[in-house]
Amino acid sequence: VQLQASGGGLVQPGESLTLSCVGSGFTLERYGIGWFRQVPGKEREWVSCMGTRDGTTYYADSAKGRFTIPRDNAKNTMYLQMNSLKPEDTANYYCAVNSLGLGVWDPREFDYWGQGTQVTVSS
Repeated sequence: VQLQASGGGLVQPGESLTLSCVGSGFTLERYGIGWFRQVPGKEREWVSCMGTRDGTTYYADSAKGRFTIPRDNAKNTMYLQMNSLKPEDTANYYCAVNSLGLGVWDPREFDYWGQGTQVTVSS
């Protein structure tokens, strides 16, 4: 099982960015998905998640109204669409999946992780 994250980069405040995470070795449709981020010296922070039961998505307060996490099961790919980016969104972003198909925010519930992709928001 592998998750390959990509799409990070340097953007200006107010701009948008979409991260991708391609899964291999498993069927994404059967897994709950999540996005997390981490700044050096701080704990990994939950951003958003989606379970498989009804597709309900959950967002951290910092992400509500600005981020969405669509998934394309046919491509075995999940996304983190980020709009109106702020400097405080600067972090290394990680995708993760859990085999229980849960939409949860506890990183301990996730079985597999991508390698992280850096997002820097700066003028």
